[in-house]
Amino acid sequence: MRYVFDQGEILEESKVSVSIRNKGLNYGLGCFEGIRAFWNESQNQLFIFRIYDHYKRFHDSGNSLHIHIPYSTIQLIHWTIQLLRQNNVREDVYIRPICFKGANTLRPVLIDPFNRVSIYCTKIEYMPKPALKVCVSSWNRSGNNMIPPQVKSTGSYLNSGLATSEASLNGFDEAIFLTDKGNVSEGPGENIFIVKNNKLITPPISDNILSGITRDTIIQLAKNELHLPVSEKSLSRTELYSADEVFFTGTAIGIKPIINIDNRIIGKGSEGAFTKNIRFLYENIVRGNNPNYFGYCTPVY
Repeated sequence: MRYVFDQGEILEESKVSVSIRNKGLNYGLGCFEGIRAFWNESQNQLFIFRIYDHYKRFHDSGNSLHIHIPYSTIQLIHWTIQLLRQNNVREDVYIRPICFKGANTLRPVLIDPFNRVSIYCTKIEYMPKPALKVCVSSWNRSGNNMIPPQVKSTGSYLNSGLATSEASLNGFDEAIFLTDKGNVSEGPGENIFIVKNNKLITPPISDNILSGITRDTIIQLAKNELHLPVSEKSLSRTELYSADEVFFTGTAIGIKPIINIDNRIIGKGSEGAFTKNIRFLYENIVRGNNPNYFGYCTPVY
């Protein structure tokens, strides 16, 4: 899309330049967010989903990394709406805010005054298959005392890239990380849930996961709309194989069923009833079709 936000103004992307000395590029010293906006044809409206929560997490990531984000959450929301309007977006779109360190020193130090904030938006077709065949990665998820997984840092996604590439080279759609203790963690860019004996289970924060906003939404919907017990507890690799249903959640991926793990069929080998029901609920909410959740949807026009 033609226009981006950079350093306090909206301008054509072709007019933006970043130094090759930039520490975000050289060392991965930055933090980012992923936000979705969904087009509702019947209402002729674009809704941004849980934008306040995303920008709250953006600030939390920056604070954890000594990266000062020089705009308030309200200011970032304002600029995001203006950017979408400037691009006349009338389709589903992915929004990427990013804050990264500058080029003022060679050292990979986070404590310096230069922090550059940019926002761009793009069309998205993220893993379009209706259901996934995945593998458990040979790469472990980075631990809390290495690169904190609760922070959306640019550098930490090398870990994700290694797992995703390995999965792709071996004929799988995506990967699942374990922790160094062998517990199930998450996907390279997704949280994971299983359904077992009419209970919904997802790994806890302590198993090196990102506290996903879509994950939080699904937990709420399972409890409040489907009245399904939800447990946040550690899972073993074998529990994935014996689950009735498994699915990924995430801003980019939405809700995506997993029907095969490590060449083992999960459940009946197709999207399960719970996954289908929760996906239907979620997809209606993000498009502004459920009045009980209007508070999560910010209109653009």
